Formats: sequence, C-alpha cells, structure tokens
Amino acid sequence: MKKDRDIWYIGLLSFFGGISQDMFAPVLPIYLTTILGFDKTLVGIAEGIVTASWNVFRVVAGYLSDRFKRQKPLIFIGYFLSMVSRPLLALVSGVAPVFGLRLMDGIGKGVKDPPKDVLIAGTSPEVTRGRSFGISRMLDTLGSVAGPLVLALLLYLFRASASVYHIIIIVSAVPLLATLTILTRRVHEIPRAAARAQSVPGSTKPLPTSFFLFMAVVVVFTLGNSSDAFLILRARNLGVTLIEIPIVIALFNLIYALLAVPFGSLSDRIGRIPTLAMGWAAYALTYVGFGLAGGAAVVWPLYVLYGIYYATSEGVARAFLADMVEFGHRGRAFGIYGMTVGLTTLPASILAGYLWDRYGPQTPFFVGAGLAGTAVVLLLLTRRFSER
Repeated sequence: MKKDRDIWYIGLLSFFGGISQDMFAPVLPIYLTTILGFDKTLVGIAEGIVTASWNVFRVVAGYLSDRFKRQKPLIFIGYFLSMVSRPLLALVSGVAPVFGLRLMDGIGKGVKDPPKDVLIAGTSPEVTRGRSFGISRMLDTLGSVAGPLVLALLLYLFRASASVYHIIIIVSAVPLLATLTILTRRVHEIPRAAARAQSVPGSTKPLPTSFFLFMAVVVVFTLGNSSDAFLILRARNLGVTLIEIPIVIALFNLIYALLAVPFGSLSDRIGRIPTLAMGWAAYALTYVGFGLAGGAAVVWPLYVLYGIYYATSEGVARAFLADMVEFGHRGRAFGIYGMTVGLTTLPASILAGYLWDRYGPQTPFFVGAGLAGTAVVLLLLTRRFSER
C-alpha cells in the first residue's frame, strides 16, 4: 500500500506539471508573435532552444542521478527552473531575455525527467513496474486534459482584459508550486535497501547489449513517428473543423489516460515486448488509417486507436528499460532514451513534411506505418536478447 501511495504522489508531480505546461504552451506562440512582435523565425528558434536543451540535459540529469544516487534534488531543480522561467516571460520583451528564459525552461524539463523515471522504477518491484509507470502516465495525461480546460476558463474570465496573456503566463506557475510542495513533503528517496536489492551483484556493464539493441529499434520506429502536428494537419485536410480539433485531442488524451494503467498491468503479466509490439502495431494501423482516410468521420476512431498506442507504449517502454538496466545506471539509460527519441523526432518530422509537400498528404503516413511495422518485426527478433 505504501509503495502504491508513493507512486501516486510521484504521478501527481506529472499531473500538476502537465496542467502548467498545457496552460502555457498553447498561448506562448500567440503571445510572442502578437504581443512581443516576434516573427515566426524567432519563435522557431526559441522553441528549438527548448527542444535542444531539454534533450541534452536529459542525459546530464541521468548521469548526475546515477552519480549521486539521489533523485529529489534534481527533480526539484527541474520544476523550480520551469516555475521561475515561465512567469518571468510576462515581464520581459527583448529577444535575449526571452531566449534565456526559454533555455532555462528547457533545462528544467530535461533535468526532471530521468530522475523521476528512476524514482518510479526504484519504488516499484519488477512484477508491478508496468502498472506503476502506467499510473504515472495516466496522471501526466490527465494533467494534459485539465490544462487546456483551465486555459479555456481563464481566456473566458479575462477575455476583456488587455493583459489576458500576461495573466495566463503568470498563473501557469501556480500548479508547479503544488508540484514542489508534494515533492518536498510527500515524495521519498529510494531506500538504500531497495536500491541494493535492484543492483546486479558483480555487474561491470552499466548498460547491457540489450539496451543498445532496443535503442536501435527505437530509432527505426521513431523515424516514422513525426510530430503530432502532422496528425492535426491531416485532420484539417480531411475536413475536421478548427473547433473540433481540441475536442478530438481531448478524446485522444482521455483514452490514453484511461488505458495507461490497464496496459501497464498487462505488460507485468504477458511481458514488455509483446505489449510494446501491440502498441507499435496500433500506431502502424493508425497511420495506415490516416493515409487511406477519405473524410472527417474516420478521424475520431483513428485518434482513439492513437490513444491506445500511447497507452501501450509510453509507460511500458520505460518499465522495459528499468527491467534491463540495474539501479545504479538507470538515470543514464532514461536520459539516453529520452534524448534518442527527442533528437530522432526532428529528422522524422522533416521527412514527413518533405513527403507531404512532394508526394501528397497520404505519403508520410504510409511511410510511418511501414517503419513502425519494420520496428515491430525487429523488436520481436530481439526478444531473446532483451527480455528476461
């Protein structure tokens, strides 16, 4: 019971962090362009800074987590940097300070992620680890459902105010204050006895061969996993109205949240690789559907299927990494995994955009489905090397 309670508290960090992120992110590009007068290139550079720093500092944080065997200070620093940098954007107007604050936020996002995954893995035994990561992903996603709703409420309440964007940006820091309070008062470090129990006696290889095999397969899959912005563009291309877009995204997040725990528990029973293969197959079917779609009606069930993909993949992949890598090296493993996915998404998105412009909107989805199908085959072939 205590371990379950600990997992829920760790998940609440993601819940309130998700509320802040999804209150803040949708209005930031509008704020930068309409209020501060930034052109699209500057907005792209600002967000590129966030993405780059986020991915680089995942590895840094993972290394520090393993080196010092403590996670809470790093998680605190990560959320604190975001809590400070976001509201300060409402008080500056120059390019340099905006870039500096976005860099700070990106560092914060990168620093908190691997130690938090290490904490979840170390707090839960292997037989329930999939369920534990499922709880974390569920609460994170519920935050992504609540955040836009809070944003919509603020936009309505302050619709007549000239400072509406400033108010939203400042208020977005409040959920992070709740996160830091829970982290400080309710979340505990991994007990030393539990850490020793999860270490492999006499092990000299910090990251096993199975980890690198899995990373290679992840790269193949992620090359076909472009930004979700292309799904939105395809939905619009098929006739989904602008007002319906946030509703269909909310449906996707709700399916993801509802199924994350059941599929995480399923991975505890049947194994990580079969569950992950199911998720990647759901992704391939989703992309085939978007490629073949001929109207707006099919977008709704396809987003439901996409939610199933997320529920069977995001938490399960992290649980799989924790199974493969012993306690003292998990921070680096989670950091490398996050950076690999983040950096591979860039060429994947560039490829998707090129294929769309050159060969039509269906093409990137067929290519993505093909790469996902290839990754499923490779994943199943590596099973005897990777899964205990």
